[in-house]
Amino acid sequence: MIASSLGSALGNGESSYWLALTSGRVNPSTRQSGQKSPGDLTRTALPWIFVARTSILRSMSINSQKDLEGLRKIGKIVARCLQLMHSKLEPGMTTLELDQIGGRFLEENGARSAPMLTYKFPGYTCISVNEEAAHGIPGARVLKAGDLINIDVSAELGGYFADTGGSATIPPQKQIHLDICKVAKRALERAMLEARAGAKINRIGHAIESEAHANGFTVIENIGSHGVGRALHEEPEFIAGFYDKRDKRILKEGQVITIEPFISSGAHEVFENGDGWTLQTNPGIYTAQYEHTMVITKGKPLIMTLPA
Repeated sequence: MIASSLGSALGNGESSYWLALTSGRVNPSTRQSGQKSPGDLTRTALPWIFVARTSILRSMSINSQKDLEGLRKIGKIVARCLQLMHSKLEPGMTTLELDQIGGRFLEENGARSAPMLTYKFPGYTCISVNEEAAHGIPGARVLKAGDLINIDVSAELGGYFADTGGSATIPPQKQIHLDICKVAKRALERAMLEARAGAKINRIGHAIESEAHANGFTVIENIGSHGVGRALHEEPEFIAGFYDKRDKRILKEGQVITIEPFISSGAHEVFENGDGWTLQTNPGIYTAQYEHTMVITKGKPLIMTLPA
């Protein structure tokens, strides 16, 4: 049986690392020229992304077959929800209508929207369009031909949480959208190859950043992957999408995490657009994201967010 890491406290090095992140010191020299600054990277500036680590964090570790089955069940639900929402994309529909499709699916399967449950987010899912990168609020925005849409679906069932996401386009497709989606998918695949017990967490960011730069794209540096399982966001918090030599943390067998590269056509940071939730870049800059929830093993991770 895999030993539990529940109840373990952060070491001094990890505490210092998170306080540095929440002070806004994340490669400020790489900020996109002319881009608005998000200021200090705090929970106020970037909802639910950066939270000062002033208390003991907990992380989920798989302890039983029941845990694994619980994660797989909710993982399959969110994966199928994402798949359904992608299949319903069409010009003329609003992001609210799309969100309601996802919300009905979750409810029909007994699941609860994780951002709604955890943060009182005003939507079942996060839907971000074009220059929006993450946490877009479903509403009256009408989808158009040629749009790039990112959908993030996370939910809870029976005390287990899973998180998935993916970008899609509405035809006629722009080449930049196709290219950035292709690279984001490959970045996720490469990062998952690094995700094994005993490996440094920063290998994940190294793989993502290498894939992006090799194809002429950038990485959004102030959004990251995270722990998940018994809550939507757990330790390890903020797994950088870039290589950070300061991050000395090691992945542990049985740990449950997400990996979600945010690959951009030119931005290094996102900023909150004024509605309290939506994170975006400047107009004309696009971002693609793909995400899985997985369990760390000594070999390849076990992916929880598969539709079949």
